[in-house]
Formats: sequence, structure tokens, C-alpha cells
Amino acid sequence: MISSERIRVSIDSLWMLCLLLFVDGATFAFATTPLLLEYGKRQPAWTVATFGGLASAAGSMVQLLILRWILHESQPWMRRFAPSREKLDAALARYPSTMFLALFWARLTPLPDAPLKLVAAAIGYPALRYGLAVYLGAIPYYFALALVGRAVKIPGWVLLVAGIALGLGVLVDRLRKRRAPPASPPPA
Repeated sequence: MISSERIRVSIDSLWMLCLLLFVDGATFAFATTPLLLEYGKRQPAWTVATFGGLASAAGSMVQLLILRWILHESQPWMRRFAPSREKLDAALARYPSTMFLALFWARLTPLPDAPLKLVAAAIGYPALRYGLAVYLGAIPYYFALALVGRAVKIPGWVLLVAGIALGLGVLVDRLRKRRAPPASPPPA
């Protein structure tokens, strides 16, 4: 029989945080901030940043590979989401470090990075370079959030409710956009 103390220790462990951040990074990445705030109370900020960032970057690399597969030509239903390959290739050839820096800054801040993920997948951006950019941006951001989690001590249930509210908000927004009538063309 497993004691509740043993279960509590495993839930509080750095390995559990890394597993949760990996899964979060490989999917929709809705839970990153609440996870970092919660585990910032339980783990040193530098370990949350170093190892949590690594797990999240690995999950993001998996997500990139999945998006790359989805955007492949054999998936015609996704073509409408894919940016123009020619324009992207031209821009990246002109400014080769742009994608890396954009990914770095997107992870360093709470800005949404979904458009960048789609662009990286559409152009076949190297997964390891993608993961490195995400990891380097995650370290200071995750460190700061872990410190805030330790200093502010937000109750776990508040973080859970906030995460659920965020997920429901995204779902409602998607449903609202799906039901909206098509925009009429501007008058000539």
C-alpha cells in the first residue's frame, strides 16, 4: 500500500514538474505559468528554470514535429493555415537569425508564440535549433516565475481555477469564431 506521504513527495518532485512541462510543451502549453508558479514554492528557482525549461523545450520540439507532419502536403485541410512558403524562405534567407531570435523572445515573454510555431513547422525549421531557442528563452522566464511563485504563495486551487478559466476562454473564443458569419467584402 502506498502512503499518502509518498504520493505527495512524488507529486512535488522535480521529475513530476518536468513530466508535466514536457506534456504541456508537446500539446497546447496552457498550463506552463500555473505549473511554474506552483512548483516555484516547492523547488529552487534555478532547478525549475534549468530542468523545467529543458523538459518544456523537449516537449516543444515534439510539438514542432507534429505540426510539421500536420502541415505537410498530404494534409490538405491544413493548407489554409500554412503561411506562404516562398515569402517565408525569402525573408529567412535575407535575415537568417530572425526565426531563432523570434522564438527566443517569444519564450522569454508571456507573448503567444503559436504563429511562430506554425511558421517554424511550415519552413521545416531544424527541431534542435528550435528547441535551443525555446530553452534559452525559457530559462530566465521560468526562473522569474518560480521566484514569484515562492514569494507570493498563490494557493494551488487558485492556479487550477485560473488554468481552467483560461482553457475555457480559448474554447469559447474558438466556438464564437466558428459561429460568426463570414465577413462581407469591402465596397468597391
